[in-house]
Amino acid sequence: MKTVFMVAEKPSLAQSIAKILSRGNMSSHKGLNGACSVHEYTGSFLGQSVRFKMTSVCGHVMTLDFIGKYNNWDKVDPAELFSKAPTEKKEANPKLNMVKFLQVEGRACDYIVLWLDCDKEGENICFEVLDAVLPGMTKPHGTERTVYRAKFSSITDTDICNAMNCLGEPNRNEALSVDARQELDLRIGCAFTRFQTKYFQGKYGNLDSSLISFGPCQTPTLGFCVERHDKIQSFKPEMYWVLQAKVNHEKESSLTLEWDRVRVFDREIAQMFLNITKTAREAKVESVSKKEKAKQRPLALNTVEMLRVASASLGMGPQHAMQIAERLYTQGYISYPRTETTHYPENFDLKGSLRQQTNNPYWAETVKTLLSEGINRPRKGHDAGDHPPITPMRAATEAELGGDGWRLYEYITRHFIATLCADCKYLQTTISFSIGPEHFTCIGKMVISPGFTEIMPWQSIPLEESLPNCEKGDIFPVSDIKLLEKQTNPPDYLTEAELITLMEKHGIGTDASIPVHINNICQRNYVTVESGRRLKPTNLGIVLVHGYYKIDAELVLPTIRSAVEKQLNLIAQGKANYHQVLEHTLDIFKRKFHYFVDSIAGMDELMEVSFSPLAATGKPLSRCGKCHRFMKYIQAKPSRLHCSHCDETYSLPQNGTIKLYKELRCPLDDFELVLWSSGSRGKSYPLCPYCYNHPPFRDMKKGMGCNECTHPTCQHSLSMLGIGQCVECENGVLVLDPTSGPKWKMACNKCNVIVHFFENAHKVRVSPETCESCDAALVDVDFNKAKSPLPGDETQHSGCVFCDPVFQDLVELKHAAMRHPMHRGGQGKRQGRGRGKGRRPGGRLNPKKPKDKMAALAAYFV
Repeated sequence: MKTVFMVAEKPSLAQSIAKILSRGNMSSHKGLNGACSVHEYTGSFLGQSVRFKMTSVCGHVMTLDFIGKYNNWDKVDPAELFSKAPTEKKEANPKLNMVKFLQVEGRACDYIVLWLDCDKEGENICFEVLDAVLPGMTKPHGTERTVYRAKFSSITDTDICNAMNCLGEPNRNEALSVDARQELDLRIGCAFTRFQTKYFQGKYGNLDSSLISFGPCQTPTLGFCVERHDKIQSFKPEMYWVLQAKVNHEKESSLTLEWDRVRVFDREIAQMFLNITKTAREAKVESVSKKEKAKQRPLALNTVEMLRVASASLGMGPQHAMQIAERLYTQGYISYPRTETTHYPENFDLKGSLRQQTNNPYWAETVKTLLSEGINRPRKGHDAGDHPPITPMRAATEAELGGDGWRLYEYITRHFIATLCADCKYLQTTISFSIGPEHFTCIGKMVISPGFTEIMPWQSIPLEESLPNCEKGDIFPVSDIKLLEKQTNPPDYLTEAELITLMEKHGIGTDASIPVHINNICQRNYVTVESGRRLKPTNLGIVLVHGYYKIDAELVLPTIRSAVEKQLNLIAQGKANYHQVLEHTLDIFKRKFHYFVDSIAGMDELMEVSFSPLAATGKPLSRCGKCHRFMKYIQAKPSRLHCSHCDETYSLPQNGTIKLYKELRCPLDDFELVLWSSGSRGKSYPLCPYCYNHPPFRDMKKGMGCNECTHPTCQHSLSMLGIGQCVECENGVLVLDPTSGPKWKMACNKCNVIVHFFENAHKVRVSPETCESCDAALVDVDFNKAKSPLPGDETQHSGCVFCDPVFQDLVELKHAAMRHPMHRGGQGKRQGRGRGKGRRPGGRLNPKKPKDKMAALAAYFV
């Protein structure tokens, strides 16, 4: 029996699709990576009986990066990143081992069906999956086709079955357009980011940002926010005057009239109009017009409109809204949420989707009425040729979806129902008056048929005071006429909704990436989100944009990125050559980069006004090993130490606290040690500022503290304080934290495992002796006599933390509470050797896990 291997984009998606196609008759098991399940069932494919294997990836399998040495900021000129630096595809998440997982599960399969999301990114993932799976598949006979692509827009029985019956092929051109965007963003973004980050962080100490980034889409996005800020700052209010009249039309009731001239900016002229009209005691009706008008129902919902509404009305950030929408989609509640289309195809089952909503108490009556009286065909919108508009696919309740999930689902559903309703119809009455030589107007609206506003009440016509029944020539007494003094107001800061509109208009980003770019400028401390989800640029954001304008405005204006996006779309359509677009665009930005580097003094002049020099920032903390003067600790991100005398800056671990470590010095360079801590429930370790930045031994890497230092005799090193191999990760070593008493602990120098032991002990020391069973270092413990937990009132004991039965109740395994998972502050994963490799003094091998380690640990670590 032949095998069909099927791959979806997320585990939950794979399960839903397999359940539909197998009609629930499937078996499931976890894959070797532990993250993705494999669902198996038998069925029919191409007229033959086959075995189906359905699994998934977790987003992109691969990511683009520079080869090893080009990731070293200190050794590579950023200009080389445009052309000289080779790139390679690396696993997006090495821990998932996704390539091996796909190779194992797809081995010897005869056909592959790709169920990746149906957009350009999904198409790109198709080819990432194929690169992993095709070499191990059964070779086809002759020209037999083995690769198929499923196209679908929702997780419903009908859509999934239709997709299975109408399989196509993956689109190589769309995948190439994503490859091109990835390489452009990597090369351009990294070159500019590395240069300006190193340049400005080396000069200014209170730049509160760990990365001064540039992005071909991110920077124009920030530009829109700063442009609005500049308009606010340069705004000069002007005084103007408005003539307001009131007439009596019933007992104790008056009608306010609007002046046809609207306003005047000259007080004397305004006073003149007031004097003319004040003499008149009556207002004469010049005309009465009544006109039936309609407020159109909304166009079908696309991604950009959904994000706009989520921000403006639901108070959700675009990225948060997108994450919720994707969850609703994978759970089968809505159709695919990434679409530019606002037009339903003729064959779309609108009534079927509407029938799903007949039991919801909030809109059941409206839905039943539409089904019985007939739906209105949605307005003709824009067909981008990708996916149908965002549509609810099945009924849901607030209890099922929870707070934000329900609010977004409710809006999507109400919007969909509104597209099938009639337009809102109302009667607009306009009465024109004359008071002396001046003309005034009042307008009233009366709803004839509410139409779609019943389901979208926030769009309803506001109730206004009723207008009097009158005819031309009628006279009304003037009750009041006065001059109002007002002034023009500046624009407000951009809302996220307004920014999304500007990005869509200028072609900055895609419907999927727009939320990411907005999130980036918030996270990088370029803008802050104020009340009403308004984006206020920070000092750093303003200076950066003004600096780009000063050097090369095209770096921040949307025009050049918009042109690049058009070229990328041409690649996707097969109308432009991938290599030519890449080469041409990189050449343009390479020239711009060189000009930017040569002209950086222009931006630096702006920085000098806004930020303090490095030497004037921070507070004295520890002594430099070179000049023996105090270095200053700069807390602003990225936190670092600066010696103004030597003009040297030393990076530190991030997202924790730094303090002096007992005025102890490193035996190698005489720098005073500092202690990094992630908090009372976390881990801490000492480090030498110089060794942290300049590894002293070949087996050490930049960014390692004393708990990873292989110095053979230093009292703070891994060699002297290491106890045994970590109980969870492969490369880590559990190291005694000598500052933790009386609540003693040892912590892994790689992962966040912490072992609490010997609380209230007077002293804990690592012995030079090792355990005969597991080769871990023995521990010498001294307890106070009053608090000793040892048997027989003993106060001292030496033994193995892993194996000694006396210690078994005094040890507890925990995980460190980290302020941020990347507690090493941008250094990323470290594969440097610790005590687990090499030899301890005396030629004895370092500790290793016992042979039956998991069984032993289960007994001792609670």
